[in-house]
Amino acid sequence: MIKHKDHFHGSDLEKIEKIYGIKKEEIISFSANVNPLGISPKLRETLSDHIDAITSYPDREYSALRECIATYCGTQKENIIVGNGSTELIALFIQITKPKKALILGPTYSEYEREISLEGGRSSYYPLHSHNGFGLDLDDFTSHLNDDIDLLILCNPNNPTSTCINRKDMRVILDVCKQHDIYVMVDETYIEFAPNYEEVNSVPLTAYYNNIIILRGTSKFFAAPGLRLGYAITGNADLLAHITQYKNPWMINSLAEIAGRIMFSDTDYIEKTKSLISKERDYCFQKLSDSKRYEPFYPNGNFMLVKILDENLTSSELFDRCIREKMMIRDCSTFPFLDDKFIRICFMNHEDNKHLIDVLTR
Repeated sequence: MIKHKDHFHGSDLEKIEKIYGIKKEEIISFSANVNPLGISPKLRETLSDHIDAITSYPDREYSALRECIATYCGTQKENIIVGNGSTELIALFIQITKPKKALILGPTYSEYEREISLEGGRSSYYPLHSHNGFGLDLDDFTSHLNDDIDLLILCNPNNPTSTCINRKDMRVILDVCKQHDIYVMVDETYIEFAPNYEEVNSVPLTAYYNNIIILRGTSKFFAAPGLRLGYAITGNADLLAHITQYKNPWMINSLAEIAGRIMFSDTDYIEKTKSLISKERDYCFQKLSDSKRYEPFYPNGNFMLVKILDENLTSSELFDRCIREKMMIRDCSTFPFLDDKFIRICFMNHEDNKHLIDVLTR
């Protein structure tokens, strides 16, 4: 098991406040990867009208919410299960399937390996490399899939590299995994931010493959990490029945259920989010590409991995420089296969992005 170093998470503003003496309300987090527009205006305006919902239990089947998610994702509600954040669903899926050996595409989110370890399994990594922009060599990757592997975990777009696997390549991966009886878990936490969403969205594949489960949430795109609303999509009816048998009957509360239905139907907010991220992604990528001190890797999410080319500068020094300007970036030296020459930033509103770029290129 790879040893993961300690780091400041995007939600660790209290720690920053204590160490640096900066009020957490004054810190702009370029580390949390959360939609800079904040929560859906429709949600803000109408959720309080439903406060009486907490006086009763939510629908055990969450039928209305699942129907709304199905419309939003382009699938059937029978293929959807909701949970207390995508993290809980990841844990629940691993607890049920109990993989003995998992292959993880890395560097990536450390929670996957942790959950597998807690269930007595072991993980190995297939590393992505900077020399090819952290892109996936499909032929080489599939050659590493074999009968010893129970589970393949892919984050798409991947955190922190912000690289994507398109649906055509995902189909090839699923075909090979089918031959070796490997289940594929795809974490699509950041998929709605992708500029080529129609090419990388894997939901359509659930209609043809029963060895894939897709996990999504509302923490990042809908800027609602405190709501703890996640969902999974799979065409495997047996797996869904198994999860339903083991899960808590009421995995999300009444207000979260109503909030989900409101958010997923706020089309104006959804389009504004995509438009803002598209513009700011291009702006930040171009500005750092023009700098001789950095090598940014083309982002497919709402965040970007950046390599520091300046020999006299490290990721921890940049973190310190930015936090003293009340901006928090992600020091990526804590990720497997990365070192102190990598940082990750997410895209905020234009003025904040401009300020960050000025500080980084100072």
